[in-house]
Amino acid sequence: MMTEKELQTKSIEYRKKILKYIYGAKAGHTGGSLSCVDILNVLYNTTMNVGPENIKSADRDRYVQSKGHCVEALFVVLADKGFFPETDLETLCKYKSHYIGHPTKKVNGVEQNTGALGHGLPLSVGMAISAKLDGKDYKVFTLLGDGELPEGSNWEAALTASHYKLDNLCAIIDHNKLQITGKTSDVCNTDPIDQKFESFGWSVKHVDGHDHLQLKAILASMPFEENKPSLIIAHTIKGKGVSYMEDQIKWHHGVPSEEEYTSALQELDHTLASL
Repeated sequence: MMTEKELQTKSIEYRKKILKYIYGAKAGHTGGSLSCVDILNVLYNTTMNVGPENIKSADRDRYVQSKGHCVEALFVVLADKGFFPETDLETLCKYKSHYIGHPTKKVNGVEQNTGALGHGLPLSVGMAISAKLDGKDYKVFTLLGDGELPEGSNWEAALTASHYKLDNLCAIIDHNKLQITGKTSDVCNTDPIDQKFESFGWSVKHVDGHDHLQLKAILASMPFEENKPSLIIAHTIKGKGVSYMEDQIKWHHGVPSEEEYTSALQELDHTLASL
């Protein structure tokens, strides 16, 4: 099991790779990938029973990235876990590459095509229902962006998950409070998120989405309540790890210049050296 320092180191390495491949592709969702990568780090390295060796097993845990536009974070984690050679990511957003701007099942390790917002939770509910019907013990995890919560399909899925008592389902909200056109509270306010999901029959917990030990502990405690789906509201910072990107709307889909890229790597290397 990875130590806190090992998880912290891994996240910095992931952030450097996210920037590397977005810079090389001249395209990508930088801010959201940096805000959610600590969550993916803990899921894949401490929590989920899934890897290249069992990806075809009916008993594997499932992960669906509903906020599919932040696929760069998912790609670097899947590559690190050995689902495909990392050199594949040099083709990100290139002609005929499977490594495009959203998850596709043509990439090994990706459970579902996503990108149209509001689809990941309904898909995950279906998987969790399937596990119950088949008598399987696997768990289903899905990562949502807070900016996709106004999609009505999320609330239909939330009702369904509660109705079928899907305590094998965990939804995680990357709550960085920014979306492409501004603050989520200004674009379409969904607060209070916790009370809304609780009223739909979910068990809800809050966590610092950049604290690896908190994430590890809260994920290990799933289900939070028997016969209830679990929701984690992970409080994060868009652009986390690069000071000039943090909490800045321009980095939702921003691509760093050569100077900005070099500066970001230097800052991340400094953080790594200070661990």
